[in-house]
Amino acid sequence: MTQRIGIDSVDGGVCLIKQTGKVKCLRDKIEAQKEQLAFDREHEVHIGIAHTRWATHGVPSDVNSHPQRSGEGNAFVVVHNGIITNYKDVKLFLIQKGHKFESETDTEVIAKLTEHLHHLHPTYSFRELVEQVVQQLEGAFALCFKSKHFPGEVVATRRGSPLLVGIKTKTKLATDHIPVLYSKDSPEKVELKDHRPHANDIPATGFNRTQSTTEFLPLGDDREVEYFFASDASAIIEHTDRVIYLLDDDVSSVDTEGVLKIHRLKRSLDDTHAREITTLKMEIQQIMKGNFSSFMQKEIFEQPESVVNTMRGRINFDRETVVLGGIKDYISEIRRCRRLLLIACGTSYHSAIATRQLLEELTELPVMVDLASDFLDRNTPIFRDDVCFFISQSGETADTLMALRYCKQRGALIVGITNTVGSSICRESHCGVHINAGPEIGVASTKAYTSQMISLVMFALMISEDRISAQPRRSEIIQGLHKLPEQIKEVLSLDSKIQEISKEVFEKKSLLVLGRGYNYATCLEGALKIKEITYMHSEGILAGELKHGPLALVDRGMPIIMICTRDNVFVKCMNALQQVTAREGRPILICHKGDEEPQKYGSSVLEVPKTVDCLQGLLTVIPMQLLSYHIAVLRGCNVDCPRNLAKSVTVE
Repeated sequence: MTQRIGIDSVDGGVCLIKQTGKVKCLRDKIEAQKEQLAFDREHEVHIGIAHTRWATHGVPSDVNSHPQRSGEGNAFVVVHNGIITNYKDVKLFLIQKGHKFESETDTEVIAKLTEHLHHLHPTYSFRELVEQVVQQLEGAFALCFKSKHFPGEVVATRRGSPLLVGIKTKTKLATDHIPVLYSKDSPEKVELKDHRPHANDIPATGFNRTQSTTEFLPLGDDREVEYFFASDASAIIEHTDRVIYLLDDDVSSVDTEGVLKIHRLKRSLDDTHAREITTLKMEIQQIMKGNFSSFMQKEIFEQPESVVNTMRGRINFDRETVVLGGIKDYISEIRRCRRLLLIACGTSYHSAIATRQLLEELTELPVMVDLASDFLDRNTPIFRDDVCFFISQSGETADTLMALRYCKQRGALIVGITNTVGSSICRESHCGVHINAGPEIGVASTKAYTSQMISLVMFALMISEDRISAQPRRSEIIQGLHKLPEQIKEVLSLDSKIQEISKEVFEKKSLLVLGRGYNYATCLEGALKIKEITYMHSEGILAGELKHGPLALVDRGMPIIMICTRDNVFVKCMNALQQVTAREGRPILICHKGDEEPQKYGSSVLEVPKTVDCLQGLLTVIPMQLLSYHIAVLRGCNVDCPRNLAKSVTVE
């Protein structure tokens, strides 16, 4: 992991400081250069940009870190969250124009393209340059630009990656809505394919330079204002709780007078023509580790509270009623649909698998579960009477968002299941459920998984409330949800025992997780967590598939975790368990408390409370979360920042 920061130097240029390792290492290096940076000098206007980078293109190193620069003079610098899919074409174009590259990143082409356009059109404003640059880019990105040619100015834009603006003032602002300005006569995108000299120089065009009629500045004599551009609210909550969520293709600029403006090249039918300032309800304590050693550990142990927050105000346990305010107006339309489609990636996909069986049971509708990337690859047929659920913790997952737009264009009803108010999926859905799990900082999702499951269970309960035959089943599930927080606390009390078990397996090269029925999703999610943060190979296997190949892997040296709880597939799980032990397998068992029948086959046993079959996965997944955490610690891995992976939140 590498970091670089771009800030103003004493001579008015842009000073770049870079450091490999933790954010603290970067802070120490900045502290050592206080004199050069003139920390004791007062600034009327000051701009700084920084980024923590996990490698996408190029290995983590100083030269590949952000901000990327346009050249040795640091004329333009940019930080980038996302991926540029056509960077090779742009890079080849720029090489033909004489530009030389120093990094292996896709981001460097953005800085150099900005400088190239500035030489062609020196009269363009900073914002106009950025508008021209982003028209040449394909992929997902959130960008923040700084330049020595435009001191005291910053420009930021997004497409497919999250970006918000935090606003901090001492006095009240003149307005709580920022009008959106539009550029006129905007050119069509110029394809950078013909590399003959000057063949693709981008032509100058006219722009609407009309200023906003509403001055966006604090009222009164004190005109001091600070702006924070960030990918996630958690990054700025310690400074301000007032934010604007930017939409795709918004270009936001701050000038030397402290005025924030938002431009768009084209009008869209669903554009609101203004961006509202939102007040965050997040507390800074929610994003602090407290007494825990990592955010992942904290979030695992927050699950008794997070599941309560997900159900609060939605389930009346006495009357046994469920109301999801975000979708109640669409229930009649959902009941008339042809089928339900659950589309997600990674952990969110597993939450869909975990609840598919219950949704089929209570809705009596066919339920399809798809990985968003595969869904798009297949060009899946979608009909106007389909209901499509899009599940994402952040609400910004690129593949899931593209799948949402694909289905929306075809007339399907879109339901978003997210943990982030104001996210792209949240805004672009017709209706949805906020899972209300609280901020999840660690890269490996834990509490969001259980809250996503509960949200989908509540949907199934709500849509089946008019079915008389389903009432006993609904009552059983609702009472099971009522007991859930205390049962999760009981499972968390197994932490020390799970830590001892982790010492037996952390040096192994591979691990298998077996189960079936409602616990199959736990196998997939548990294996994903182990791969994600321990870098150990792990595979979640449907126990019914053992005879069809995976049984060949079983021997005395292969660590195996088997989930065997009392449900409608218990007998089949016992059969699979006996197959494993007959091949000298020594499985670690997750079973019901006091159930002696499966325990005699296990080398170690983790006993969890018994609950309703469709909710059992909420309890069996927690030992897998804890096991992956303890294995990662024993292997010396960075639990919150697994290699090659990142969330929108930067974690120290």
